[in-house]
Amino acid sequence: MQITVVNGLSGAGRSVAAGALEDHGWFVIDNLPASLVPKVAELATSATGGFERVALVMAGYDTEMANQIEALREQLSNVTVVFLEASDEVLIRRYESTKRRHPLDDGHGVPAAIVQERERLMEARGAADLIIDTSDLNPHRLRERLIEHFGNTEDVGAMRITVSSFGFKHGIPLDVDMVMDCRFLPNPHWDPELRPYSGLDPQIQEYVLERPDTETFLDHLDALLEGLLPAYAEEGKSYLGIAFGCTGGHHRSVAVAEEIARRLKDKGWKPRVSHRDIDR
Repeated sequence: MQITVVNGLSGAGRSVAAGALEDHGWFVIDNLPASLVPKVAELATSATGGFERVALVMAGYDTEMANQIEALREQLSNVTVVFLEASDEVLIRRYESTKRRHPLDDGHGVPAAIVQERERLMEARGAADLIIDTSDLNPHRLRERLIEHFGNTEDVGAMRITVSSFGFKHGIPLDVDMVMDCRFLPNPHWDPELRPYSGLDPQIQEYVLERPDTETFLDHLDALLEGLLPAYAEEGKSYLGIAFGCTGGHHRSVAVAEEIARRLKDKGWKPRVSHRDIDR
C-alpha cells in the first residue's frame, strides 16, 4: 500500500495535486486534520477498506502533525511526504490573479502572510521526501510532474530517479538533490552548423560526449553514483533528482543527462528523464 502526504505553501498547488492524484486512481482526502491521520490509516489498511493508494492533502504544520506523520512512517513502509513550494513573487501573482485571501493574511497583506507561512513550514519542508517547486509550472505541467512520480504502481517501494537538464540562465532547479555543472565543456552553440540541433540529436551527442574531458567526467560520475545510489536506497530514500546544467539547457546538459540516464539503465535502474529548458 502507498500513502502520500501532500503539504506545502498556500497557492503552491495542493488542490491541483489532489485533483491529479484522484484522477489517476488515488483515494484522496483533502484538508485532513492531523488528529484523524491514525484513523484514516487504520481504515485504509483494513480488510474492509482495501485502498492501495491513499493521498492525504494537509495544510499547515505543527507538533501534532509531525508526530502523526512520523507514526505513520513507523506503521507503514511506503509513506512519501511531498512538499509544494513557489517563489514569493509567483505566489503573490497567483493571489492577485485569483483575488483569493491568503489564509494567514491578518490585514498586513499577502507578502507578509507568505513570509509567515514559509517560516511556519520550514520543518515540514525539511521532513519531505520530495520537494516540488511550482514557480515555473502551470497546473497542467504540475499534473505531469506528479504523474511522473505517482501515476502508476510499477516498482512500488523502489527509489525513483529523475535525471534532468536545465539552463543556468533560466535559474537552478530547486527540487533536485544533485546539480552538476556542464559549462566546462565546449559549447556547440558557437558552431553555426550545430546551433540548430539539441542534445537529443546525434550531431550534438557526438560533439559533446566523445571529448576526453567529457569521458573523464562521465566515468568519475558513473563511479560516484555506483556507490551512492545503493546507499541512498538502503537508507530508504524514495526519490533522487540529478540535474545537469549548461548555459541555455539546450545542448551540453541534455546530451550528458541522456548519457547518464543510459548508463543508469544499463545498471538496472529505471530513471525518468526530463529536459526543462530544451525548447527555450
